Amino acid sequence: MLDRASSYIGTLIDDLVTKGCSDPYRMLTSRSEYRLLLRQDNADIRLLPQGHRIGLVSDEAYEHLLRKNELIAAEIERVSHVNLAPSETLNGLLESLGTDPLNNGIKLSQLIKRPCVSYDILAPFDKNRPQLEKEVTEQVELQIKYDGYIKIQLEQVAAMRKLESKALPADLDYNTVPSLRLEAIEKLNKIKPLSVGQASRISGVNPADVGVLLVWLEQKNRQEK
Repeated sequence: MLDRASSYIGTLIDDLVTKGCSDPYRMLTSRSEYRLLLRQDNADIRLLPQGHRIGLVSDEAYEHLLRKNELIAAEIERVSHVNLAPSETLNGLLESLGTDPLNNGIKLSQLIKRPCVSYDILAPFDKNRPQLEKEVTEQVELQIKYDGYIKIQLEQVAAMRKLESKALPADLDYNTVPSLRLEAIEKLNKIKPLSVGQASRISGVNPADVGVLLVWLEQKNRQEK
């Protein structure tokens, strides 16, 4: 499924369904709260598996992607265990790049995280570096540099998908749900969201309303057991 966390078209569809549109809709990157994950460089990683699942991507292309992912993961693991000791040559390079020289040993991955330092420029100091294609090394560098931010967004995606898994009855009359605000009732009855996640993105439905829906669903599930 193409959702907000996997594609811009998923964001577009969700916006049009849950928020409506009175003017021509323009798909801007700022419309996505997960735009750090929806990068041009990782489009194949995000979308090829779904294309393969529905028969639009060949087995050969899919196998190439799987191999690429394996190489990326293996190289990230490797550079996370490579230690670099301070040296005159290395410190000279770092100073020429405008960053602090080393006083102590450091993991290669930690050095790559510095804004002005790249994976490729450290090649002379990484004796056991394997020969990898550009599409692999590019992902290695990006995933290392933005690791902290990516982890935060992945946690947000997990929380979003947890709400998406909580289905709402398509024929539910929200007037029967206690404690919902009048504005929320009006919007929910108009759009008829299929999940709590979708309901949470409707303009006029606030976090308190989402909490009310979660409590109502839990009570409903208990009664049905």
